[in-house]
Amino acid sequence: MRPIDEGRGKAGAAGAGNTGARNTGGTTSPRGALATLSLAMVLSSLGAGSANVALPTLAHVFTASFQQVQWVVLAYLLAVTALIVGAGRLGDLLGRRRLLLAGIAVFTAASVLCAGAPQLWLLIAARAAQGLGAAVMMALTMAFVAETVPKARIGSAMGTLGTMSAIGTALGPSLGGLLISGLGWRALFLVNAPLGILTLLLARRHLPVDRQTREPGEARPGFDRAGMALLALTLGAYALAMTLGHGGFGAPNAALLTAAVLGAVLFVRVEGRVASPLIRLAAFRDPVLSAGLAAGTLVSTVIMATLVVGPFHLSRGLGLEDALVGLVLAVGPVVAALTGVPAGRLVDRFGARRTICAGLLAMAAGAVALSMTRVSSGVVGYLVPLVVVTAGYALFQTANNTAVMAEVAPERRGVTSALVNLSRNLGLVTGASVMGAVFTFASAADDVTTASPQAVATGVRFTFGVGAALILCALALVVGGGLLARAYASRATGGTDARPGGTDTAPGAAGTAPAGAATDPGRTRR
Repeated sequence: MRPIDEGRGKAGAAGAGNTGARNTGGTTSPRGALATLSLAMVLSSLGAGSANVALPTLAHVFTASFQQVQWVVLAYLLAVTALIVGAGRLGDLLGRRRLLLAGIAVFTAASVLCAGAPQLWLLIAARAAQGLGAAVMMALTMAFVAETVPKARIGSAMGTLGTMSAIGTALGPSLGGLLISGLGWRALFLVNAPLGILTLLLARRHLPVDRQTREPGEARPGFDRAGMALLALTLGAYALAMTLGHGGFGAPNAALLTAAVLGAVLFVRVEGRVASPLIRLAAFRDPVLSAGLAAGTLVSTVIMATLVVGPFHLSRGLGLEDALVGLVLAVGPVVAALTGVPAGRLVDRFGARRTICAGLLAMAAGAVALSMTRVSSGVVGYLVPLVVVTAGYALFQTANNTAVMAEVAPERRGVTSALVNLSRNLGLVTGASVMGAVFTFASAADDVTTASPQAVATGVRFTFGVGAALILCALALVVGGGLLARAYASRATGGTDARPGGTDTAPGAAGTAPAGAATDPGRTRR
């Protein structure tokens, strides 16, 4: 198999010696490192999905309302969303191995605290700490891939991580239900302890050590505390605006969204003035990075629609029992898990550009089919397009992650990996609110839980029609990003395309960065 692009990485390799805390190791095993990163990915995914199933039990145990116990889920979500970029940047500055070890330890200890919490507020606090550990794990896993896996197999490694994330997502609700019914709700959190300890031991053994490569006397870049605080508050306000109100949008949501907008404006101003910013705003001039992040957000928004709208179609529209609804919905994560590794191999063989486009086209086709589904189509009429959408998402996600990360300068891999994960999380948060609102509006029902099958079917068709339009927008973004990347490369090399083969430029980043593109600071030194 050939690499994604034989020319990619030249600029990154050239800048490797300038990194402040670069992971280099002697006896590191790529397979051992990938196994460690995969287990870390499973842990963070389990933590995100398993607690939802415990909410009714927690409400009973702590004699609390749903609005109170939902903070067990929201605390984790807010911590991950608000802190993931800061965690990635700290990994770049302090060393990714040591920070990942600390993140795994925090996640494991917080899981034990969750299991032993005697009061609801302590459980919520422990869940926030668990989210902090998860933010570190999510931010740094992809950053390690470029340092521990041969360049020609980065796509396969990204596919493996995607598979493990899907397994954790699919396993969370089912494993949580079994543990609660058999051993009680505390076992739901306690099960993370042995898995966390195993991950910690594997990380200490297989991940390369952090070595300082700065020149003697050279100062370490500072950490942008003001930018971190502003970004955390901004992202937290946005996540709350999208999740509070159960799909409604009242005054509190509007106030939070306004605060998020103002926070974003202040963040941009602060980042433009500090010497060592949390996020280099100039990096967004890179069409590969910008298109990849924007497309990732749009695509995740559509994927969330399958989780928000799907249950109503299956239960209200088709009249399925709860058990069958859960079984049908489980098909999505299973397909994603089965598609992840083959998707990575396709990236390694054909390049990220082609795989990104193939994934988006498959998603668009599946969404269009869902926009035409009818009650008379039955379960099969919904399930087949769902499989197509999910498989296309796995292709896109693997290729897009590979494309965005493959040309990042070593000292910025942590924060870039965090931005990739953040774009996906923001898409999921936005999709839960916006696509839910679109579905409610199109159903024209006061309460969608009691809407007629015909009203639900109308809402489903309209929602996935909007989803198909969003996917096509994502496709336009990555194609446009590829054309811009090609134009920049041609300009940097005096009008000729210096890429080996000159064919696989990146829409959203696939197969890009010709050697001559090193003169473009927005492209090779993000």
